Amino acid sequence: MGLFDNIAGAVLGKMGGEQGGIAQAAMEMFNQNGGIAGVLDKFKAGGLAEQAASWVGKGENLPVSAEQISSVLGNGAIADMAAKFGISPETLSAQIAQHLPTVIDKMTPNGTVEGESGNLLSTVLGMLK
Repeated sequence: MGLFDNIAGAVLGKMGGEQGGIAQAAMEMFNQNGGIAGVLDKFKAGGLAEQAASWVGKGENLPVSAEQISSVLGNGAIADMAAKFGISPETLSAQIAQHLPTVIDKMTPNGTVEGESGNLLSTVLGMLK
């Protein structure tokens, strides 16, 4: 675990409760899937290329369902992450579905993926306020 992960874990751990768990799960999801580009590639491969492109583009963000999240990321991975952070897989899938389009949109303000396109921790924490 790198320095950034240690700092992020400490900040998110202080949040506590379901929001802290969801924020930690979001960080974990990006870390496990290779950042924004990796997550987007996974959604494209899972048949959700149009949705993924809308999140990066400058237009309206297309929605994604909790079921689509579970399908793309895998039920096992969702269950493992949810258990790790003390929330149900259903809650985690629903929260990812609700927030992922906005997180990616905010991290790609120019309509392109540039490195990590901003600070994931700041983006996620700002959305939970």
